[in-house]
Amino acid sequence: MASKRPFCDADFLCAVCHDVFDRPVVLLCGHSFCKDCIERYWSVNDSRQCPMCRQTSANTPSLNLALGNLCQAFLHHKRHLEELCEVHQEKRTLVCCDDEQLLCEICEQSEEHRNHTSRPVQEVVEEHKYDAPDLENRIKAGFKDIHQLLIHEEKAMFNELKLEKKEKLESLKSKNEIISEEIHMLTTTIKDLEKELNSGDIRIIQNFKETLKRAQCKFQAPEITSGDLLDSAKYLGNFELNVWKKMRNRFSYSPVVLDLNTACHQLSACTNLTTISNHEDLMEEDGQECLPLNRERFADCPCVLGYVGYSTGKHTWDVDVEENTSWMVGVAVESVQRRGTNGLPRGIWCMGLDGDVLSVTDPLESRVPLHGFAKPTVVRVNLDLSAGRLSFSDLLGQTVYHTFTHNFTEKVFPFFYNECAYPISILPVVESKEK
Repeated sequence: MASKRPFCDADFLCAVCHDVFDRPVVLLCGHSFCKDCIERYWSVNDSRQCPMCRQTSANTPSLNLALGNLCQAFLHHKRHLEELCEVHQEKRTLVCCDDEQLLCEICEQSEEHRNHTSRPVQEVVEEHKYDAPDLENRIKAGFKDIHQLLIHEEKAMFNELKLEKKEKLESLKSKNEIISEEIHMLTTTIKDLEKELNSGDIRIIQNFKETLKRAQCKFQAPEITSGDLLDSAKYLGNFELNVWKKMRNRFSYSPVVLDLNTACHQLSACTNLTTISNHEDLMEEDGQECLPLNRERFADCPCVLGYVGYSTGKHTWDVDVEENTSWMVGVAVESVQRRGTNGLPRGIWCMGLDGDVLSVTDPLESRVPLHGFAKPTVVRVNLDLSAGRLSFSDLLGQTVYHTFTHNFTEKVFPFFYNECAYPISILPVVESKEK
């Protein structure tokens, strides 16, 4: 007696969509497909053939209830297996924040994960559920602001058009009044001349010179000047580009935005991701952390990276540090150490202030004090990767605090450190108007 073949994943897959059957129907030939899949297939091909054997089905296929129940049981079993640890067959209830892996309780105690930070799965899921709506609300608010600006630009353009129409109409009205007056004068002159010509031959000869003088027409057509018509090209020419230019002049942009996924849990960023604050004291009072400990995040050092890294070219950004008394700004390599550091991580070139001491730090040397400089209010970071140069100066470049010379062999990211309650901010760049 032949043994029955065990079920495999392929037995539960629709041949059209290659996914688990959804509301399966069975054709006359015996083959089954998702209800939506077979209807869509027939609609596209304009025939009712089976996608596998090409046999035509004249009747509407009926639901395959048995297969549908089997598929539901299969999905339930598959989800159960996914929740189990492949090594220990225990339910995976934890997330390793260092490796971003699902763990069971036995895995957590293993040598590989013993010194890692782990958190309950449900807690991480709830955080993501909270983050998604918050991000969506921020995006909606941003688009709402842009919509308001577009509405404002629309009103401004219509007001400008309305004013131009009023001015052009007044100009045309004035010219029309002048023409009307001239016509009236000419009509009167013609009537007088006709009366004179009908007064008799002797009188015509006696008054000929005077009559000839009066018959001379001094009427001049109104001058046709440029700009009498509405300037349609001003409004419709390159319409989208001109509106964009006007809107661009209303905005400022930041040369660097912060990557919130790298920020230490002590830090928080403003909505536009250009300002960071250290809220460690508030966290201690509340007894909670605001950010998940993902792999990209600095776990111990109160710092954050810029969102975009650089491999070539020249890059400049200005940082407002006026009120802050414990900060660092500079660059970090992509492979910078983010966990298990007691102090500043390796892989960072920076300048900073600690109390009243201004200093610079690079991966090969300890912190070196800078003497003879006043406390900066704004620090300009100049990065020239082609020349292998990183310099720090004041906003106008008149005072250069320090210059690093180094051949960066991997991508570098803007680096920011804040151990003070006062924020540090990346200053915006305002778009200049077209010349």
